Amino acid sequence: MTASKRRRTVLRMGEEKAKIPLFPILQSDEPALSGIARIAACGHEVDHGHLVEFLSLDAKSILNRSVSKRMHYFRWSINPYRGCEFGCRYCYARYTHEFMELRDPELFERQIYIKQNAAWLFRQELRKIKRGEYLALGTATDPYQPIERRARVTRSLLEVFAEQAGLQLGIVTKSTLIERDIDLLQRIAARNRLVVHITITTPDAGLARILEPRAPRPDLRFRTVAALRRAGLETGILCCPVMPGITDTAPALESVARRAQRAGASFMAANPLFLKPCSRPTFLAFIHDHFPQLEDHYAKRYGNADFVSEAYRKRVADIVAAVLRKYELDRRPTDRLLLQKLASFPDLPADSAGSPGPALPVQQELWPSAKPSGALYGRRRETRSA
Repeated sequence: MTASKRRRTVLRMGEEKAKIPLFPILQSDEPALSGIARIAACGHEVDHGHLVEFLSLDAKSILNRSVSKRMHYFRWSINPYRGCEFGCRYCYARYTHEFMELRDPELFERQIYIKQNAAWLFRQELRKIKRGEYLALGTATDPYQPIERRARVTRSLLEVFAEQAGLQLGIVTKSTLIERDIDLLQRIAARNRLVVHITITTPDAGLARILEPRAPRPDLRFRTVAALRRAGLETGILCCPVMPGITDTAPALESVARRAQRAGASFMAANPLFLKPCSRPTFLAFIHDHFPQLEDHYAKRYGNADFVSEAYRKRVADIVAAVLRKYELDRRPTDRLLLQKLASFPDLPADSAGSPGPALPVQQELWPSAKPSGALYGRRRETRSA
C-alpha cells in the first residue's frame, strides 16, 4: 500500500470515528424529562398490590396554591398521593399523571405515587398559610385510598395540622378509613374550622360497583357519615357527579337526601358531571358498555364540551334546592358563602341568591331516563362497535 493510499485510509477511519457519539447513553430521540416527570421517573417501588404498583415520589413541596376557577373558595390544597386506586370512571384528575408523561388513563389507578417526607414538608410550608385561609385535603386523589392504611401519609399530615389553630380544613373522601382518624379530627376541630365531605354518587350498590369499582359500598359510606356526626364533626355528603340520564332525576336525588338525613349529615351538595379530555374516553367507554341507549346523547353533549349547558345546570340546581328543603338539609358551607356574596349584589335577580322555588320541580326532558343494559348492573355488551 502506497503512502498516499494509507493516508486516505486513515482519514476515512478518522471521519467514521468522528461520527460515533462520545456518550451514546446521553443521546436519545426521546425528549429529556423535567420537573415532576423526572422526579417520578426516579421513583422506586415501596409497596405492591393486586394489579397496582406503588412508587415513591420525592416531592419538593406538599402544599399547592389553588388556581382553579371552579374551586375558588380554597387557597391551598394537599394531595398525599398521585393516582388513586378507586378507579372512578368519571374522575377528572387523570390528567395529573400526564404531567409525569404517563398518558395512558388507566395508569392513574395502576401506578400510585406516595409522596415521601410529606409531614416534614408540610411543617416547613405552614408559614405560607395565613390565619383563616382554607386548605383542602384530597382535591385530586382520595387521601384515604386503601394504601393509606399502610402508608399513613394522610394521618401524618393531620398530626401536623392538629398543632395549628385558626385555620380552615376541608377533607374530601369516599373512604370509610377516615374513621380511623376521628381522634385527630376532633383535636383539629377544637382549634380550627373542619368540614368533612363524604362523596356518595349513588346509594345504588349495583351502579356504584361499576362506576367506582374499588371504592367502599355506598351504605358503608353513609354509616361513616353517621359515625363522624356522632363524634361531633361537621360532615356532609357530596352527591357528585350528577350524571345526566342516570342519577339526575328528583327520585334519584331524593334517595340520597333521605339517607343523608337519616345519617344526620350536616349538609348535602350536588353538581353535574363534567368531562375533561383526559377522563372523557374512560367515561364514554363506561357509557358504551353499561348505558348504550345514552351513548349518542353523551357523544353529542360531551363530544366537544367539558360541561353541560347552563340551562341543564340550573335545572339540576333547582331540583337539588327543592330536595334539600324537603329533607331539611343545609347547603355546603362554601355554597352558603357564595350565596351570601351573590345576595350582596342588588342588581342580581332574587332567585340568583337561592330564593325558594316550587316545592319539587318537574324535570325537563333534557336527557332521557335510563337504566343500565342487561338485567343486572355491570353486564357488558358482547361486542364493541368499531
